[in-house]
Amino acid sequence: MVVVIDPQIAGISGDMLLCSLIDLGADKNKIIDGINQSEKFLSNSTIKKIDFERIQKQGIRSFQLVLEIDEDVHERKGSEIKKAIINSVFALGLSQKAKTFAKSCIDTLIFSESTIHGIPEKSVHFHEASSIDTLVDIVGITIALEDLKLFDEKIICLPVSVGGGSVTFSHGTMSNPASAILEIFKNSNLIIKGNNVNEELTTPTGACILVNLVHESVKYYPSIKVNSIGYGAGQKDFETFSNVLKIIRGSENNFKVDSVKILETNVDDISGEILGNLIEKIMKKGARDVSIYPGITKKGRPTNLISIICTDENIDKVIDALVLETGTLGIRVFDSNRFIVPRSMHKVSLISNGQSFQANYKKFSFKGKTDFKIEFDDLKRISDILDKSIKETDILLRKEVEKLESYHDKS
Repeated sequence: MVVVIDPQIAGISGDMLLCSLIDLGADKNKIIDGINQSEKFLSNSTIKKIDFERIQKQGIRSFQLVLEIDEDVHERKGSEIKKAIINSVFALGLSQKAKTFAKSCIDTLIFSESTIHGIPEKSVHFHEASSIDTLVDIVGITIALEDLKLFDEKIICLPVSVGGGSVTFSHGTMSNPASAILEIFKNSNLIIKGNNVNEELTTPTGACILVNLVHESVKYYPSIKVNSIGYGAGQKDFETFSNVLKIIRGSENNFKVDSVKILETNVDDISGEILGNLIEKIMKKGARDVSIYPGITKKGRPTNLISIICTDENIDKVIDALVLETGTLGIRVFDSNRFIVPRSMHKVSLISNGQSFQANYKKFSFKGKTDFKIEFDDLKRISDILDKSIKETDILLRKEVEKLESYHDKS
């Protein structure tokens, strides 16, 4: 099973995520009871009413949090809220995974404030996050995740919309996203994006929950069979979109999905020797693959289309090599999703003519069928030493792999 969190349009806050989990099927009464039990761990705050109501948010039927509180608190030490959250999840008898998650969320929030202000974590004071809202969000979401058994499932997240313009809070006015949001997302695997909404769409609590919950960040929806959908509405209203967070729970197919960059350029004035050398150089820079296709361009000119697959991590090195080696004046760049059959790397030993060799092979399975492929570089190296053809060497190695796999299956 896989869970997809979609904050591409409306961003995310703690209450939006909590509401979407309830719409996904989490036990509303269990969550309300758990939050009410947690109230006693935070002094000077009283929950007068808590409920989750069905509403229409810009045409989308969703759940929204109804929370009425009585508190006269403008700031709290981060350690006070942390203690209340930890005491709550322990008192509720939640699992170790749930306890670790809740603690990690508040730790992330405290660490971001500590880093921004250059003070020890024990000295951090919350202003906007000082309300019991923070406890309600983190404890409520932890209960919901455990109730849905999502701690044992793969959770992925689409790009997170953070809004735009400026925000004004206890430390004054600054551009959006504010420092706390950026600090929380820093060094995470999550992708953020802005838009022309002059509002904060992602809150610090929502951000800290995401970075501790999500296993993988993707740019597009993966290939899944949709089983259930949850919609959680935020408190704000916007004219141009529904302020709603979507969560999708589904069954993933046998493919792994990742995102790559496709680089393309046409060259018509370099030799075949340079093109051959280019492939080797580009691969050394970290490209996943290089293809060169002959073609015809304007005025009947013969050309070669160079197409390269690479990742965000090595795109700069690949582009530098491509320009320097070919002299091209322009490169087209595309984002592309890939479906990848899951595979694993293994080693096999071969003894031939009194010599011992090791070779790597990829093992992959799809729809109950398993196969493998010897790494060509190892195949070529061993065939050269044995003075045998690639085909003969492949047969020898495949026999050894089959013996090895058969032994593993029996043991």
